[in-house]
This record gives sequence, structure tokens and C-alpha cells, in this order.
Amino acid sequence: DRLTDDVDREWFFGNCQEICQSKFGSQFYDVFKNLDLEEKKELTFSDMRNLMFGDFMTESDPKPYIEIQDMTSVTEKMEYYLDEFNQQSKKPMDLVMFAFAIEHVSKISRILKMPGGSALLVGVGGSGKQSLSRLSAFICGFNVMQIVISSSYSINDLKDDLKLMYNKAGMKEEGVMFLLTDSQITNERFLVFINDLLASGNIPDLFVADELDTIINGVANKVKALGMVPDKNNCWDYFIEKIRENLHVVLAFSPVGDAFRTRARKFPAIINATVIDWFQPWPFDALYSVGKKFMHDVELGDVRNTVESFLPYSFTEVNKIAVKFLSVERRYVYTTPKSFLELLKLYGGLLDKKRKDADKGIERLSNGLQKLRDTSEAVATIEAELKISLEEADQKKSISEGIAEVVSKEKGIVEVETAKAQVQGAEVAVIQAEVSEKQQSTERDLAMAEPLVEQAMAALNTLDKKDLGEAKGMLKPPPGVDDVFAATLILLAGVHPGVVVQKKW
Repeated sequence: DRLTDDVDREWFFGNCQEICQSKFGSQFYDVFKNLDLEEKKELTFSDMRNLMFGDFMTESDPKPYIEIQDMTSVTEKMEYYLDEFNQQSKKPMDLVMFAFAIEHVSKISRILKMPGGSALLVGVGGSGKQSLSRLSAFICGFNVMQIVISSSYSINDLKDDLKLMYNKAGMKEEGVMFLLTDSQITNERFLVFINDLLASGNIPDLFVADELDTIINGVANKVKALGMVPDKNNCWDYFIEKIRENLHVVLAFSPVGDAFRTRARKFPAIINATVIDWFQPWPFDALYSVGKKFMHDVELGDVRNTVESFLPYSFTEVNKIAVKFLSVERRYVYTTPKSFLELLKLYGGLLDKKRKDADKGIERLSNGLQKLRDTSEAVATIEAELKISLEEADQKKSISEGIAEVVSKEKGIVEVETAKAQVQGAEVAVIQAEVSEKQQSTERDLAMAEPLVEQAMAALNTLDKKDLGEAKGMLKPPPGVDDVFAATLILLAGVHPGVVVQKKW
């Protein structure tokens, strides 16, 4: 675990093969039968990835720590653990359990099962360090604890979290995995506590006197049961021993930048008291397995195999170019599994977008063709209707021409009658003017006569029976009365021409 790159690992495995042959008289490929090599040859580090040990393949108690000889069965077992984890966890993980990931789970599980075992996971962000650590802790039956960083998180908050972990691991003797990432180290003083925890498990001044007394009293009976005197020192040593046994620290750090190198130099327990697990770039088969799973629901048709093979190929080529770029420009370019997943997501998104655009184009062209067909049919219908309309128009034209001739003849007659009517209209206008003048004169006379009539009516109303008897007895009317009656008769003759006026008294 102290070898930092594949060149050192190849050297190491080469020397192992030489020593195996010179000291034991056997070849590596004869010792490890499960490697399933196509031909006997010197092994490389990539061949050794299938060489795996673990105690998670059986449910028996105690679990034997054995060599895993069947990659198919271990893959199924890991997928089973992953399903169980997702069913019990509030934050399920979508992982692909390929050989590369299984190798890391096996290594982290082995570290966690060791008393005082702590791990330092080194890899760029997005390599899956936290996800595989959580799955490993689930396989081992440990509780995962992490600090929750906020703007107000301080040293005292870290101490409180550590106390909680110590109580679980030391008092309750529960398996605890403390997962810490470099992004959570907002204060470099945090690493002072982590360094002491890794080095000895004893963090000075973590507990106050009252808390120490509680711990001593809590483990006194257990110390006494072991045949030791339950004094303060023995109880504290027992407590720290349980901490070392049950509390496991997993540091997920990135090698990018100077922070990792500086922290390793200032706090040596980060390196000396942990087992290092290097998260190297995913190999082609790992990329292929992940890409195949994530592209499973994407419709690719006949080119599926080509696309699924090209995506990891392009990613590995980028990694090779990044190495050349470093040698030429002295600048690092990192590619991570997360960026590969982003590549898959980008490809699926672009493919879906282009297909939708193509479908829209096809639909638009189909609609255009349909409109052209509808227009052609409409034009044919209009042409047929137009022919019928032209025939009807010709017929109506002939009728109209006949009517026009009749109208032309009758127009002359109408013009003559119109001239006569105009003459008669002028005469009528003259008569109307005279009548209007007479009407106005009559209305004036009437206006003048109406008061006299009213006076006469008023005088008539004054007559009574005596006056009528007196008038009846007169042999000759008074002067003027005969003139009134004569005028009345004349008026009645104008109203009723048949009345004959005879002056008789």
C-alpha cells in the first residue's frame, strides 16, 4: 500500500515472481489458480487485480478469511450487499460492482476488520471513495459517522462528535467507522485530534473530569470480569483498548495540490497509522462495465456495442494525453470516474436532444408533405368546381344579356315617363305652394275667429228657458240677429254643399 504508481507495483510483483521461483520453486501462475490466465506467463499488476481475499462470502460465524476464486460469485455477493444497503439507507447509492470497485471494497473491509485498523483512501474527487467506504462498513456491520460542517462548526463541535463516537465504540462496544474527507477539514487543528486518535486512540483533554468518572464507572464491571483491579488506570486502558478495537478512521483525501503532502508531513500518524488504498484511474474494463450499465436504457440500436466500447476508449485516450500534457507543459489534468459519468450523461442528453430535433424535423416535413397533398386535392376540387361555375356563369351571362336588352328598351320608356313626372311634379309643387299659402291664411282667420266663437259659446251658455220662450214669442227678431243666422247658413253651406239657404223668418 506504500507504492504510489503502477511502475512501482510492476517492479514489486516482478520481484515477487522471482523470489517465488527461486525460494519456493513454483511459478506465480501455479500458486494462484483462480487468475484464469489464457497462457502461462509472468504476471503483471493488472493480472493480480483478480487476486482477492475476504470473509464476506459466507454467513457462517466465525467467518473464514479465504481466497475468493470466483469473480462471478463475488460480484453477485457485492450486488446483494448493495441492494440490502439501499433498502436500509435513506441515501441509496447507484453503484456498478465491477472488479475494480470490488477490489477496493475487499481491501477496505479487511482494514476495518483489523483491531485498530484505519484506512487512508487516496484518489481524486469523484473516485468513489466515500461510497465504497459506506458499503464496506455496511458489510462489516459498522455504523458510519461523519461530521456535518457548517459555518459555525468549531473545535468544540468536533470534540463533541468524537465523544459520541468514543461512547459508542468504548462504552457500548459498537463498531464505528469515522469517515472524514479533506473537504471537511475547515480547520487544520482538527488534524491534531485525528493524529492522536490514529496514533494511540487517546486524545488528551477530550473528556472533563465528570465525563471521565462516568466512563470509569461504566467499564468497571467489565474490567473486574477480566480479573483485573477496576482502578482508574486499568479502566481507562480498557476503554482505550475498546476504542482501538471498535473505532476505525477512514480518511478520504485527494492527492491534488500541496495540502495532502503538507498534512502528511505535519501529522505523521495519517501515513504511519493507516493502511493506504490508492484509487487509481479506472481501467478499461471498469469504464466499460459502468458505461454498459448506464447506457442500458438508452436506445442505440445496431451500434450499441460500438458506442459502449468507444466511450471508455475515448476516456482512456484522454488519460494518456493527460500524461503527455504533463510531460510537455508540466501541468496536471485530472480525469475522474465522476467525469466519466458526466460524459455518459452528456452523451445520453445530446443523443436524446438530437433525436427529438430529428423527430421534430421529420414531423415538420411530414406535416408539410401532408399539407401539399391536401393542397393538391383542394386544387383539383377547386378546378372541378370552377368548370361548373364557368358553365353556370356562361348561362347566366346569356340570360343577363337578354335582360339587358329588355332593360335598355324599357329604359327609354322610363325616361319619357320620368320627364312627364318631373313636369307634373313642378305643377304639383306650385299647387302645394298655393295650398300652403291658403292654409296659413285660413289658420290666421281661424285664430282670429276662435275668440269670437268662444264668446258666442259663452253667451249661449247664459241662455235659459225663459230666454228661449221669449225668443219664441217674437214676431220679428231684434236687429242684427237675422244677419247672424244668414252668416251661419252660409258657413253651413260651405261645409255641406247640399244645404239650400233660404232667408225666411
